[in-house]
Amino acid sequence: MSDLDQELLRKKLDELLLEHRDLDDVIHRFHMTGGLDQMQIQRLKKRKLVLKELIVKIEDRLIPNIIA
Repeated sequence: MSDLDQELLRKKLDELLLEHRDLDDVIHRFHMTGGLDQMQIQRLKKRKLVLKELIVKIEDRLIPNIIA
Protein backbone atom coordinates (compact mmCIF):
# COMPACT_ATOMS: atom_id res chain seq x y z
CA MET A 1 0.00 0.00 0.00
CA SER A 2 1.41 3.39 -0.96
CA ASP A 3 2.00 6.22 1.48
CA LEU A 4 -0.80 8.21 -0.15
CA ASP A 5 -3.22 5.30 0.28
CA GLN A 6 -2.26 5.00 3.95
CA GLU A 7 -2.68 8.72 4.46
CA LEU A 8 -6.14 8.67 2.89
CA LEU A 9 -7.16 5.69 4.99
CA ARG A 10 -5.92 7.37 8.17
CA LYS A 11 -7.89 10.50 7.31
CA LYS A 12 -11.03 8.46 6.66
CA LEU A 13 -10.44 6.55 9.90
CA ASP A 14 -10.19 9.81 11.85
CA GLU A 15 -13.46 11.02 10.30
CA LEU A 16 -15.26 7.78 11.14
CA LEU A 17 -13.93 7.77 14.71
CA LEU A 18 -15.13 11.33 15.19
CA GLU A 19 -18.59 10.54 13.83
CA HIS A 20 -18.76 7.41 16.02
CA ARG A 21 -17.91 9.45 19.15
CA ASP A 22 -20.39 12.15 18.18
CA LEU A 23 -23.16 9.60 17.73
CA ASP A 24 -22.32 8.11 21.12
CA ASP A 25 -22.66 11.56 22.70
CA VAL A 26 -25.95 12.26 20.89
CA ILE A 27 -27.43 8.90 21.91
CA HIS A 28 -26.38 9.46 25.52
CA ARG A 29 -27.86 12.97 25.62
CA PHE A 30 -31.15 11.83 24.11
CA HIS A 31 -31.38 8.99 26.61
CA MET A 32 -30.92 11.49 29.43
CA THR A 33 -33.44 14.03 28.09
CA GLY A 34 -35.91 11.72 26.37
CA GLY A 35 -35.61 13.84 23.23
CA LEU A 36 -36.06 11.03 20.70
CA ASP A 37 -38.36 8.07 20.41
CA GLN A 38 -36.97 4.55 20.51
CA MET A 39 -37.10 4.16 16.73
CA GLN A 40 -34.86 7.19 16.23
CA ILE A 41 -32.44 5.98 18.90
CA GLN A 42 -32.30 2.55 17.22
CA ARG A 43 -31.45 4.21 13.90
CA LEU A 44 -28.60 6.12 15.53
CA LYS A 45 -27.33 2.94 17.18
CA LYS A 46 -27.47 1.10 13.86
CA ARG A 47 -25.46 3.86 12.17
CA LYS A 48 -22.97 3.69 15.04
CA LEU A 49 -22.59 -0.07 14.48
CA VAL A 50 -22.03 0.42 10.74
CA LEU A 51 -19.36 3.00 11.54
CA LYS A 52 -17.65 0.59 13.94
CA GLU A 53 -17.54 -2.09 11.25
CA LEU A 54 -15.97 0.38 8.80
CA ILE A 55 -13.46 1.46 11.46
CA VAL A 56 -12.38 -2.14 12.06
CA LYS A 57 -11.97 -2.77 8.32
CA ILE A 58 -9.77 0.28 7.89
CA GLU A 59 -7.71 -0.55 10.97
CA ASP A 60 -7.16 -4.05 9.60
CA ARG A 61 -5.88 -2.58 6.35
CA LEU A 62 -3.58 -0.14 8.11
CA ILE A 63 -2.19 -2.62 10.66
CA PRO A 64 -0.97 -5.75 8.90
CA ASN A 65 -1.56 -9.09 10.57
CA ILE A 66 2.02 -10.19 11.21
CA ILE A 67 2.46 -13.64 12.69
CA ALA A 68 5.52 -13.63 14.94
